[in-house]
Amino acid sequence: MTQVASAADFPVKATAYGAVYNWTGFYAGVNVGGGWGRSSVDASFDPRSRFDTAVANSTSGRISGALGGLQAGYNMQINRLIFGVETDIQATGQQGKGQSTASLTSPNECLAPCVQPPPTVTNAPLNHSQSLPWFGTLRGRIGFMPSDRSLFYVTGGLAYGEIDASTTLTVAPQVCLAPCTPNPGGSITSNFGQAKLGWVVGAGFESALVGGWTGKIEYLHLDFGSISSGLTQVAIWPFVGTLQASSRLTDDIVRVGVNYRFGNAAVAKY
Repeated sequence: MTQVASAADFPVKATAYGAVYNWTGFYAGVNVGGGWGRSSVDASFDPRSRFDTAVANSTSGRISGALGGLQAGYNMQINRLIFGVETDIQATGQQGKGQSTASLTSPNECLAPCVQPPPTVTNAPLNHSQSLPWFGTLRGRIGFMPSDRSLFYVTGGLAYGEIDASTTLTVAPQVCLAPCTPNPGGSITSNFGQAKLGWVVGAGFESALVGGWTGKIEYLHLDFGSISSGLTQVAIWPFVGTLQASSRLTDDIVRVGVNYRFGNAAVAKY
């Protein structure tokens, strides 16, 4: 008897489903890059004797240098959107210097009784330096996946770091008529540093490499606000008083990095 085979009698080949990259999970990695920032310094000299007039002085400059550090975070993937949090810590070589001039009016007091010259204006240089030895951030991330293995994102949150600064006031020797002895002049330095909280915003691109490895490039803008020194006593005769300085720092960085994702980087497509 002839038997008719039905479709149900033929073996069915299982459908092959591709695998897509899954961004959900914890990750950690390293980064290197460079930064360039803008620094501004305000300095004031408070007169404490009859010889001085008040001085207010400000200047701005640039800081730059290399940086490197570690980062870690967590991503949650919802369809083509990524929501995450990331923290990082950086060591940097960013530093910069600048100079401005303070005009101080002096009666040219000499060190021995004699005929004094008329008062003159002394142009006293103020040398400023700033550095950012380290900083860190704690940021949220929101991203969009144009493809399964790539991610554009924006990020923002808290920044913290150490700002070190110094301001040096230098006074040249005073003018005196012979045989009187001129004042030798001198310098005084106000050193100050402080760990500061600030804010950070930025954007980046990340792409899957092999296995659980990803590579990224990222831009961040950081603002640490300002710090102020205490009152530094100035005793460069005839200038007697106090020097106080404040410093403000913003920073822009670009860095590249690699991350390793912990867990399964691929899931079945359905």
